[in-house]
Amino acid sequence: MKGAVRLAIVAAFSVACAGGGQAQQQKIGAPPESQNMKLVGYSDLQARSAYQPTIHHQGDRYIAYIGHHGGTDEIPTPVNPITGKAEPNGTSIVDVTDPAHPKYLKHIPGQEGKYESGGAQMVRVCDGKSLPKGDRDAVYMLRAVGSEGHEIWNVADPENPVLVAKLGQGLKDTHKNFWECDTGIAYLVSGVPDWRTRRMTEVYDLSDPAHPQKIRDFGLPGQEPGSSGAVPTELHGPISLGPEGNRVYFGYGTDKGGILQIVDRNKLLNGPKEPTADNLRYPEIARLPMSAFNGAHTVFPMKGMPVAEFARDKDGKTRDIVMIVDEAILNECAEPRQMVWFADITTETRPMMISSWTVPEASGNFCERGGRFGSHSSNESMAPVFYEKMAFIAFFNAGVRALDIRDPYHPREVGYFIPSITDKTDKRCVTVDGKDHCKVAIQTNNVETDDRGYIYIVDRANTGMHILEMTGPARAIAGLK
Repeated sequence: MKGAVRLAIVAAFSVACAGGGQAQQQKIGAPPESQNMKLVGYSDLQARSAYQPTIHHQGDRYIAYIGHHGGTDEIPTPVNPITGKAEPNGTSIVDVTDPAHPKYLKHIPGQEGKYESGGAQMVRVCDGKSLPKGDRDAVYMLRAVGSEGHEIWNVADPENPVLVAKLGQGLKDTHKNFWECDTGIAYLVSGVPDWRTRRMTEVYDLSDPAHPQKIRDFGLPGQEPGSSGAVPTELHGPISLGPEGNRVYFGYGTDKGGILQIVDRNKLLNGPKEPTADNLRYPEIARLPMSAFNGAHTVFPMKGMPVAEFARDKDGKTRDIVMIVDEAILNECAEPRQMVWFADITTETRPMMISSWTVPEASGNFCERGGRFGSHSSNESMAPVFYEKMAFIAFFNAGVRALDIRDPYHPREVGYFIPSITDKTDKRCVTVDGKDHCKVAIQTNNVETDDRGYIYIVDRANTGMHILEMTGPARAIAGLK
């Protein structure tokens, strides 16, 4: 590790507040900006552009599985220091049992290609003993592989993963899937060739990962083969509450035309499966269209939230909430602001938006820093340590933001962490008068938490993974000592 990079990491243990008013071009060696959050550990992830981290408690170890975008124009296939070979970006496996000293274990190459046309962005993990027909000694990793399809690996020995199955090959695209570990039902974001959209849902039974069984294709009416007219907004990703909750929440759109769709899981799995408009409508309970300005990257359900303000009311003491996070996709604010929204779905058939939240741009002059500024994703763990109490939002050049969401009608920020750049951080450019103007800034892309209370953020611009923890008064919100 180069001296300047090491200095930036060590300096993370001190607090440097984001000052308002002055545009800050990040510099190598400068300390991070933080409030009520501090750095615990760091991995450079072989300087690969990162998308989804998934943290799995695996025996007596905690293992982080990180999906990656494809390579860059300058470095399409980074060298893996473990093998000494150039490998297309795929999946990183990191032991984070000791979060202060993460150990990089393995890189599984993904699809060749640059940016979003390659790599293996999405990853989910289930224990074989949890799946109804899984090998009890196995740990299964499901990953989306570029536009090629999906794969299942046995990562019981994370240093030596073994390919178990390939499915859904020959697709247009793949992205943010979801896997129910107790049933094996998987909702795979795919681009089936005959469908009229780049991303819809393939529903699979992966209860026996070695023998995948497809259940059906699903999407919005107008996306199905043979339909006509305008094509509705493409899928971004689903989250299921499983058979007990009997709901699947689908988010459509990235930075525009977003839709929250609430679906009856039982009807989705057991209803008529031929992709006709009527059959696609059958499992839908309701949908909440968003502004043309905003998408729905992540839709995160929180059922039965007690709201202190309503504690003495006869009805409505608890509310069912979905947090919706948009995705910023253009550099230097060349689009409407992408934000965080909270929808009250207590009356499921009539969902309504109740609040929103964003990082104030002036707090760091983020439009001038370079790269994207705006929301992208939230943590998705439902572990009790943070669930329905705190949410963590990846906000690109504004780092990760910690929100107190106990009153979803009035979410408030209680902490943030903007990592330092390194000599590996990739530039981001805008074109002005036919010329590229490039800046280097952190691009915190995705975030996840574990059941110990650690927060994991990964960077889109090759800066690696930072492991964080809450400090100060914000720590008490989660009941952490």
